[in-house]
Amino acid sequence: MDWEIARWAKLRGSSSTAFSDLLSIDNVSERLGLSYKNSRELNMLIDKELPTRPKFRREQIVVAGEAFDIFYRDVIECIKALYGDPDFADFLVFSPEHHYTDDDETVRLFSDMHTGKWWWNTQKKLDKQCPGATIIPVIISTDKTQVTVFRNKTAYPVYLTIGNIPKEIRRKPSRRAQILLAYLPTTRLDHITNKASRRRSAANLYHACMAHVLSPLEKAGLDGMAMPSGDGVSRHCHPLFACFVGDYPEQVLATAVKTTECPKCNIPPDKLENSTAPFEMRDLGAILDALAAIDVGDLEFVQACRDAGIKPVVHPFWERLPYANIFQAVTPDILHQLYQGLVKHLLSWLAQACGPAEIDARCQRLPPNHHIRLFMKGITGLSRVSGTEHAQICRFLLGIIIDIQLPGNLASARLLRAVRGLLNFLYLAQYPCHSSETLSLLDNALALFHDNKEIFIHNYNTEYTERLHIDLTKDAYRATNHKDEFAQMTQWLERKEKILRHDKFIEWRLRSNPFPHHPRPPDLSYDCTQTLTKHPSAKAVSIQRLISDYGATYFREALAQYIAQQNHFDETLSRRRLKDLAASVLLPFHSVAVYHKINVHAKPSRTATRGRNDAIPARFDTALINNGTGDSVGIEGYRVGQIRTIFSLRQKDAQSMFPPTRQPPKHLAYVEWFTPFPSTPDLQHGMYKISRFVCSGERIASIIPVSNIARSIHLIPKFGRVAPRHWTSSNVLEKCDTFFINYYIDRHSFVALR
Repeated sequence: MDWEIARWAKLRGSSSTAFSDLLSIDNVSERLGLSYKNSRELNMLIDKELPTRPKFRREQIVVAGEAFDIFYRDVIECIKALYGDPDFADFLVFSPEHHYTDDDETVRLFSDMHTGKWWWNTQKKLDKQCPGATIIPVIISTDKTQVTVFRNKTAYPVYLTIGNIPKEIRRKPSRRAQILLAYLPTTRLDHITNKASRRRSAANLYHACMAHVLSPLEKAGLDGMAMPSGDGVSRHCHPLFACFVGDYPEQVLATAVKTTECPKCNIPPDKLENSTAPFEMRDLGAILDALAAIDVGDLEFVQACRDAGIKPVVHPFWERLPYANIFQAVTPDILHQLYQGLVKHLLSWLAQACGPAEIDARCQRLPPNHHIRLFMKGITGLSRVSGTEHAQICRFLLGIIIDIQLPGNLASARLLRAVRGLLNFLYLAQYPCHSSETLSLLDNALALFHDNKEIFIHNYNTEYTERLHIDLTKDAYRATNHKDEFAQMTQWLERKEKILRHDKFIEWRLRSNPFPHHPRPPDLSYDCTQTLTKHPSAKAVSIQRLISDYGATYFREALAQYIAQQNHFDETLSRRRLKDLAASVLLPFHSVAVYHKINVHAKPSRTATRGRNDAIPARFDTALINNGTGDSVGIEGYRVGQIRTIFSLRQKDAQSMFPPTRQPPKHLAYVEWFTPFPSTPDLQHGMYKISRFVCSGERIASIIPVSNIARSIHLIPKFGRVAPRHWTSSNVLEKCDTFFINYYIDRHSFVALR
């Protein structure tokens, strides 16, 4: 009880004052058997008794005669804490590898840092000086963030992780594979009135602080050190700065290049839009020579930096780090450069070209799907759009402009190809594993965009860092009294880490056997298994109600045909013969148990709860259905259907209607079919076009096992030049006859349905 309440107070509880007030109630502390009587005593116990990660230091950095506070941890101790954490011992990678998809080793795979070129090439260089050494790739990320809504208070956290930990673990905040390394000064340097001087001083302050924090990597990277991993094995390790994660302003600041320039290569700013312009990676040797000119004189230093294509920054933090190349270390930023950059401008152009009313009308009339967020007020009026919202918009953006009317009756083909190329590049860039073939697809997608981007002129993935801000910066700030907050934030963070660390230790001790050994993280393949609730949503729904409320118009006929097929499984039945057999089937029941949700919804309209009188409309989702021959990738063996009812038969009814050797599965579904996939997708937008499958004006439906439902699928209506205003999100599947299959709803659909 003592520990459980302490854990609750520090991880889930209210403020320290409120917790002290609770314990001050007569006899509360005594009756609970607590070893502390208020928050102060609990904090003293945590500080004294529990082990922790490296403690924060507070020091001053002097730049241009001005002193600034910096809070930081020992970078080597932080690396040791991650490298030696028992939670990661089974997953650590110690050497680079080459992975291939074929026996001839012609198609190479790139899945994580140890399969890339940097680690392999650096290992070869290091082995010449110190054979058999183990590289610890150090990954640094920075991002200034606002910690208040109205007072414009900011924090400048620096996070650290290591490439030996697989990315599937690094990217999960709950695994605590990222360490808050430092809080940099956030001063605006208002005492410097000249803007150019202020910018130079801010850059020099940033690099001076980063150099101070990372300076231990210089000796450790060259000489190496003995370092035990979580399994107790000691290796001679070289921690080397390998990767810098940040948005474009952070990249510009870290690399010391000028704004509007590429932080990696020497392409001129006015050539950035040209996909064929020749370029080379920035010459690190020439830049280091220019930085060394500071010992010659100020004017010579400034001129040398200008000639090298960088700003005159005094001793950038990466200048003396061994084997480091900041221009290679900078990583692409999916969140800010693609979602918040290109997609933001694309939305703006589409709103101007097609009109915000038409764009919003189409967004409001998309059918629901659990992969899709419905923007019922449209997307053109959104402000402060987050990366998550931009990602949601990308899932349907191409579909809503397929046949939209453009100004001057411009043909939409080039627009569709340009948007398709951009979205394909964005989705391909987020693959968890790349090969030489998918990298070629990236080039093709980019070329498709560049070949068609002129249409835009006629008229007019830091995400992990963003999530860390909440846990390690914003929550920490809220726990302070907002006076000298960084000292309180670091102390609060240390206590929280102690609680979490001790909680892990207790969990380990209480296990009957130790954690199972996994040489790699769990398999991340797509699981198509359908899971239903233990009990049905409705135990007895009459067949008549299935017809009237669920739209299962031919439920009796479809179920009779399914029963006839199972009873004559070994025969080849013609359509006429099947109908004759079905006509003789008598159903010994008038109701069935119904389920409203698996990974698709199939539920009728209902009245809203909590005193609201408005009705919640019916929802019957569409799904990709396997006929038994479909593979994990491709459309062969699949067809689209709308799920009207998911139901189960009573065991005694199933036994009376089906032969003993052909008993039906427990869960069945009534499906209305769409036409089969066409042989090829559309050449412009790449989507398959399907329609309702009807015969003599009636929709064709049948009964299938629920296990045949592979996954939900999103259909985008064929709106025409102008979206019909009587269509709504809830009725568009009934009103519209022709649809496009949306493969942008998630990564699996993007791979499987293109």
